[in-house]
Amino acid sequence: MARSHSSARHWDESDVRVRPGKGSRPRTKDRPSHKNAKRGMVVSKDRGRWGVVLDEDGTLVTCMRAREMGRTNVVVGDHVGVVGDTSGKKDTLARIVRLEDRTSVLRRTADDTDSYERIVVANADYLLIVSAVADPPPRTGFVERALIAAFVGGLTPLVCLTKSDLADPSAFAAEFRDLDVEVLTTGVDDSLDALTKHITGNVSALVGHSGVGKSTLVNRLIPDAERATGEVSGVGKGRHTSTQSVALKLPQGGWIIDTPGIRSLGLAHVDPDTVIEVFEDLREVIDGCPRGCTHMGPPADPECALDSLTGSSARRVTAIRRLLEALRSNNEWEM
Repeated sequence: MARSHSSARHWDESDVRVRPGKGSRPRTKDRPSHKNAKRGMVVSKDRGRWGVVLDEDGTLVTCMRAREMGRTNVVVGDHVGVVGDTSGKKDTLARIVRLEDRTSVLRRTADDTDSYERIVVANADYLLIVSAVADPPPRTGFVERALIAAFVGGLTPLVCLTKSDLADPSAFAAEFRDLDVEVLTTGVDDSLDALTKHITGNVSALVGHSGVGKSTLVNRLIPDAERATGEVSGVGKGRHTSTQSVALKLPQGGWIIDTPGIRSLGLAHVDPDTVIEVFEDLREVIDGCPRGCTHMGPPADPECALDSLTGSSARRVTAIRRLLEALRSNNEWEM
């Protein structure tokens, strides 16, 4: 006997059971605390694998990022917690389960219109801004933008001038005197004692255009590093020899982080006030500036309070305004 249409069941939302997806429901609410995780420093990063040197015995361990870390960005210089197989043997893999707070960060954007910040290096004490005196010619704009990135990121900048055997570095070095930035001559015939004094026992990152001699400088500091070097092309630009950031241990203690050569250094995340607030003698002065002041002075800012300063502070303002001008321009051919 056929069932009548009136007796058919009427379905509603109470009859629907939605099951959670595989990735949305943890098997337990008790997440591991990883109290026994071993602390280490990230020294390399390549296609989803990180090299971590453990603090306790210096073992180099290959790691992956644990699932609970999500998409947390882990870069060279980071201090992390590692669990799993930490023997460092071939074909073993440990997991990064914790990222410690960073003491300093070197950030950049692709250009000044890109809001996405890329962290280049973490926890570095010094930023070694490497620039050649000649071949390729020095690009003041790039050095000034690197100084801004160091000031804002909490790193101490050191300008290292290479290829001093090809030209006199004194004129280029004088451009940064009023910023209280130490400029070191690190050509192949120059002593590295002054530089070694700074970086021993610290973490230092190198940044510079391709072809300025970063890898040559690293090979002098660490003879066993054997970093690849290259020649400058016919148009005055270097060829990329360092393709990944890597931290190398100094013989006398400390780390040096060699970074790939970059053509432009975007600073979309930096505003003029942030740059000026780095300098204590100018921090309170800008409180007297009118709203919207860019601190560039007349004619753009005729009422800028920085124009009231005299002596060494006035010379510092002139030097900082060159930094602010570099902040507004990111033309790779000018840099």
